[in-house]
Amino acid sequence: METVRLENLTIGYASRKNRKVVATNMTATLHSGCMTCLIGPNGVGKSTLLRTLSAFQPPLSGRALIHERDLSTLAEKELARLIGVVLTFRPDVRNMTVEEMVSLGRSPYTGFWGTLSSEDHEKVSEAISLVGISSLSHRMIQTLSDGERQKVMIAKALAQETPVIFLDEPTAFLDYPSKVEMMQTLHHLSRTADKTIFLSTHDLELALQIADTVWLMTKEGFSVGTPRSLADEGVLGAFIEQKGILFDKERLSVTVIPRS
Repeated sequence: METVRLENLTIGYASRKNRKVVATNMTATLHSGCMTCLIGPNGVGKSTLLRTLSAFQPPLSGRALIHERDLSTLAEKELARLIGVVLTFRPDVRNMTVEEMVSLGRSPYTGFWGTLSSEDHEKVSEAISLVGISSLSHRMIQTLSDGERQKVMIAKALAQETPVIFLDEPTAFLDYPSKVEMMQTLHHLSRTADKTIFLSTHDLELALQIADTVWLMTKEGFSVGTPRSLADEGVLGAFIEQKGILFDKERLSVTVIPRS
């Protein structure tokens, strides 16, 4: 089912004196039960797109819709029940347990005092279990590894019970086995929890091997498709291949040639 749609979206930054366009005329859709990866070179506007889709900043033109509703028309509380956001930075939190951190995801439902009901506690436990960190529930956040902290933040987003979850570089700071595990976890969650998972990443090969759909942003334009279709069209090869870097479109793999 379609959850998010971009209609001729142009993103960037505007002030009274200046208007900086980052990317223009983007049209695409996101669907429930699917994981979509946003890839592209540094500085092309991936974070700006994520910020726009998260309603942290307005588009310059065009529309972004969620469940057929324009993001710009939604109140903050409505957005909090529709979109969960997991950012790159490490949460600098002390003297808070994993369970307490994940419980913050229930804030759109708990009212002014933030008192959790039995149902809220159940949702928190479910989210912790889905991410596979039940054994960490009573650990303090500051004692966790980077990978464990990322899982906690994803569990917090799951506890928020939004149909859509956006993640900005969720595999940053992780070693390679942890990167693979994180991507596999997100893909599994898109299926089992019927979530729309949309994430930016620089882990190109992992994205091509695990994602259902890829959004590729470059200075030349915006391309959307499955990893296989984009490879067959030559779009991925044009983006990846340069001096010393080869792309195998059959295996969706990248080879780096050492300098002699």
